[in-house]
Amino acid sequence: MEVEETFVAISALICEPVRAKMLWNLLDGRAYTASELAIAADVSATSASNHLSKLLEADIIKVEVQGRHRYFSFSTPEVAYAIEALANLASDQMSQKRSRQVLRNGVNYCRTCYDHLAGYVGVSIVEAMEAKGYLVKCEKEYFVTEKGWKWFGQFDIVQKEFKNSRRPLTRQCLDWSERRPHLAGRLGSVFLEKVIHRQWFKRVDFSRELIVTAKGRQELYELLGIDL
Repeated sequence: MEVEETFVAISALICEPVRAKMLWNLLDGRAYTASELAIAADVSATSASNHLSKLLEADIIKVEVQGRHRYFSFSTPEVAYAIEALANLASDQMSQKRSRQVLRNGVNYCRTCYDHLAGYVGVSIVEAMEAKGYLVKCEKEYFVTEKGWKWFGQFDIVQKEFKNSRRPLTRQCLDWSERRPHLAGRLGSVFLEKVIHRQWFKRVDFSRELIVTAKGRQELYELLGIDL
């Protein structure tokens, strides 16, 4: 019963409307102050502080102090995966109403999912990697082939650098807007860092949306055959 009671308690914490809004905003992978999260959830600073205290106590979020500011973020990637997974329930209800036309902007098109790439673009990149034999689906993960490591090498992503990482190398993360998996795990995180540094994408302030640059479109076509 202890596990069941813990599950019920955590579910109640996450699904309370104010806290749910705060956690949804943390999915962009960045850390925010209590004031910023209060604005996102449309509550007072006092109310936000109370909600954040409960999330901290349950180890759902963590806090880092820099000077006079306290920045809140997810305690672990697994928490982010759980929040993203809940979004799949909402997208199920909207799937019959959603147009199949792909819009070339917005969070459905290209966004961050915690610290990795998601949306139509994220899914398209992974499927292109599979088609070229760089990644192979294996249960809930992706197996990186020898050919795949050579391809990732052009981004200075080397296999040996992941050997001592406690975080799983790869993970199939079901995309709530596309209903197909994108690449999560440590490799997904590092890949996103590299391509942002390579100026494939630009971040949108106070949003999870990513904008695909002209350079990004050109190199994605040249390297993966993706026409965005």
